This record gives sequence, C-alpha cells and structure tokens, in this order.
Amino acid sequence: MISVVPEWMADLEEEDVAFLRRFLLASGSLKEVAGEYGVSYPTVRLRLDRLIQKVRLADDRAADPYVALIKRLAVNDKLDFDTAKLLISEYRKTKEASPCIP
Repeated sequence: MISVVPEWMADLEEEDVAFLRRFLLASGSLKEVAGEYGVSYPTVRLRLDRLIQKVRLADDRAADPYVALIKRLAVNDKLDFDTAKLLISEYRKTKEASPCIP
C-alpha cells in the first residue's frame, strides 16, 4: 500500500480514477471497457488519450505552471487546442526575449 498519493494521481477526478480501475480490471482492453460503458472503441480511446494528457500535465506543472495551466484548460475543453498552442508559443517567445535575473 502506498502512503503518499503521487501528484499525478492527486489531480485526477473521481471519474478518471473509476475509468483507470475499469481499464486495469479489463487488462487494458479498450474493447472490453467500451462494452462496459456502452460506447464505441474510438470514444474510449479518446477518453484514455485525454487521461494520458492529464497525467503528463503533472510533469509540466513542475517545469512551468503557466504552460501547465493552459494545457489543463485545453484537455478539459475549456480552451481549444489551437488557442492553447498559440498562447504557449507566444508565452515562450516572451520568456526567451526577457533577460534572466539571477
């Protein structure tokens, strides 16, 4: 038993954890999970891809909280991906142009 929940798990919603549980119990079979949820395979695949993105966001947050916020908004459909990419690109350009303060 783990005594500390990893940061990437702490940020997941209850429905994400429930999906992960079903996925594990189905031995990673997306087809089986699709049957359990009564949805198509592509729908389950999209759900898994979004969950993977959420897990990766935990790593990004440590590196740059602003970029992680923009990505999290996009993953949660609060911001479209094209706008997110534009914001991140412009932010990085501004950050590169700013002199570093030791």
